[in-house]
Amino acid sequence: MAEEKKHLTPEERAARIKRTTPQPKQEERVPDHSGNGPIFAEEANPHSHVKHVIGIVSGKGGVGKSFVTASLANKMAREGKKTAIMDADITGPSIPKMFGVHGPVTGTEDGAYPVEAEDGTKIISMNLMLDHDEDPVVWRGPVVAGVVKQFWTDIMWGDVDYMFVDMPPGTGDVPLTVFQSLPVDGIIIVTSPQDLVSMIVKKAINMAGMMNIPVLGLVENYSYLECPDCGKHINLFGESHIDEIAKEYDLPILGKMPLDPKNAALADAGKIYENDNTYLNPAVEVLKSLEEM
Repeated sequence: MAEEKKHLTPEERAARIKRTTPQPKQEERVPDHSGNGPIFAEEANPHSHVKHVIGIVSGKGGVGKSFVTASLANKMAREGKKTAIMDADITGPSIPKMFGVHGPVTGTEDGAYPVEAEDGTKIISMNLMLDHDEDPVVWRGPVVAGVVKQFWTDIMWGDVDYMFVDMPPGTGDVPLTVFQSLPVDGIIIVTSPQDLVSMIVKKAINMAGMMNIPVLGLVENYSYLECPDCGKHINLFGESHIDEIAKEYDLPILGKMPLDPKNAALADAGKIYENDNTYLNPAVEVLKSLEEM
């Protein structure tokens, strides 16, 4: 008979978020499934000092995951934190466009430098390494996974308080590589209101459990559209199911964001950092709590 799923208390969740110390020797670093937290397999570049790594994931595409990633980096920068984004969506990168940054990436024999956005967020993305933004990246999974590792080992990130890893949708090669290779403190799962998405979200939650990665909480995007005339909330994508999922898995809801054309305009203009996304204030508090562990 299958063992009944245990709902974690806040104290148990905090214990799982805390990074395992002391770190084992390089040759001993393998994924840990003991319940004591992630043990990472790849050394960061010697010129990188990253305190917290947060994965932003979604079970499917089209839910605004990159927008949430950009918003969280911007929110933490406004808190006075040094932020960075690793755009791990190698074949579908959008972070550089949203922040208005361009390549080419420069470097030395010690590694390459991330590109810095207007708000100070450090960014690395495959699109910063292409001759033209429209050039496709047609690579198989193992090559893509290798590039993601190099974003960690070969980029000189400097001092970073919070690094957000914008991952492609699903539970494939890239999330697996990130979970096994980087010291991930936890993930934030982005979803939208459709009933179909709730099933996909559960897949992401279950994968995190299999990999021993804590889920910090859920963010729902496109929750509603606010009528500009009367203020009525219109559920364009149907009724929300995020409260049911959060209750089932004992997870906090870190934000419910409406569909706002102003956000799309800022992203298209490369000025996403001008948006203070107050709907993500609960997420900011959860991220700040990591510093106390």
